[in-house]
Amino acid sequence: MRIALGISYNGQAYNGWQSQPSGNTVQDRLEAALAQFATVPVSTLCAGRTDAGVHGLMQVVHFDTALHRTPFSWVRGTNTFLPPDIAVQWAYPVGDSFHARATATARRYTYVLLESPVRPSVEAGRVGWVFRPLDGDAMRAAAAELLGEHDFSSFRAAGCQARTPVKTLREATITRRAAGPAGETAYWRFDFEADAFLHHMIRNIMGCLVAIGHGSQPPGWMREVIAARSRDAAAPTFAPDGLYFRGPVYDPGWGLPTRTAAFDWLP
Repeated sequence: MRIALGISYNGQAYNGWQSQPSGNTVQDRLEAALAQFATVPVSTLCAGRTDAGVHGLMQVVHFDTALHRTPFSWVRGTNTFLPPDIAVQWAYPVGDSFHARATATARRYTYVLLESPVRPSVEAGRVGWVFRPLDGDAMRAAAAELLGEHDFSSFRAAGCQARTPVKTLREATITRRAAGPAGETAYWRFDFEADAFLHHMIRNIMGCLVAIGHGSQPPGWMREVIAARSRDAAAPTFAPDGLYFRGPVYDPGWGLPTRTAAFDWLP
């Protein structure tokens, strides 16, 4: 039997998703919990790896097992052995042709950014931070340049293992929610959807958008960065703190959830 799980996690304490010898990754903790519940080793495959400090609202994994348990049992049983900052949100049996990564038609990410003269405290590790005001119109104009199919080499980490830097970005929206009595602080939300993403792609895009938002570069600079196809042309990689993997997109025929309760935390 093949089982698909939806996982949410706070990535602050972990060295990313992918299993490492240290054992301090989300995958390591999940597989240890599954093994304790199932009493046999369990190996998982995920929809998309996340870096150290990056959070997951609906990471999707699949695994094969000979055990017969109800979906509710996989959720509650596995969560019994997981740390408080990782939780299985749902479990569904799927056909053998389902593959958490290969079956996905798109991936979604959100970056939450605090604009405030004072650094975050309660939200530390959960939001990015800038202390200077941002120009939303300039950032939106720059984000529009990213839409469509492009060679995103300028936003690609040196260690990226993707077979091609050509990706199709379907969404790049930016919204602002003012906070404080005079609106002196604000939370910015950047939503991205693409067929796939390169390693550090969102964080490198964020570095460019923030530079444009601060006025260090004009909106048209984004077009030049894309055309350069060189990492040296873009801004430095932005912090991982405010980055959330909202999860993959699957054909509705699989009958899998499209969101989890963790989505409601985002401003």
